[in-house]
Amino acid sequence: MTFQARAGEQAPEQKILELACEHLRRFGPRRTTIVGIADEAGMSHANVYRYFPSKEALFDAVSQVWLKTLERQLHVIVQGQDPAYDKLERALAALRQTYQEKRDSDPVLFGLLCASIEAGGGLARKHRNRVQSEIQAIVEEGIASGAFRMQDRRRAMALIFDLGHRFIQPVSIALDKGVSAAEMAFRAGRVIAVIQRSLTFGDPDFDM
Repeated sequence: MTFQARAGEQAPEQKILELACEHLRRFGPRRTTIVGIADEAGMSHANVYRYFPSKEALFDAVSQVWLKTLERQLHVIVQGQDPAYDKLERALAALRQTYQEKRDSDPVLFGLLCASIEAGGGLARKHRNRVQSEIQAIVEEGIASGAFRMQDRRRAMALIFDLGHRFIQPVSIALDKGVSAAEMAFRAGRVIAVIQRSLTFGDPDFDM
């Protein structure tokens, strides 16, 4: 039987997620078990499986909590009134800053995302698609408004993600842990300026 939360009590699903975060930070992904989480939650491991069908599904749900916050932030930027080139700068900066902060403050949970990326997991694919969708919306707005002279959407997207890869791709950000935040911000700023200039004024290496 699935546990139901009483009035004023924490919902079982939320309790499981919070305990999963604690266990991951204490024991790491390999030593974190459904049984251990269930014991601390005061329920059977079978009941945990009613909410999360596998350990991987539980770990993905843990990651989705902070990734959804980032995705919502991107969506707010896209829906704003700023010009497309400003939205693009803010969106790329939000990606870099969020990933860097998670890497430094919560390395175990950040590592789950990187592991999913390297394994081609569903979590990584869904997050990448959502990020690309928001960036694409900015590109299309810039093209439609005339703010971007580069008219080929696919080439514009390739330009953004190829040049910005080091600063917005979680695995690359993980590898740059030894580089100071100030240095990364400086380097990212230069790359974003090149991207904006290429989109706004056109680039001879890209057909418009």
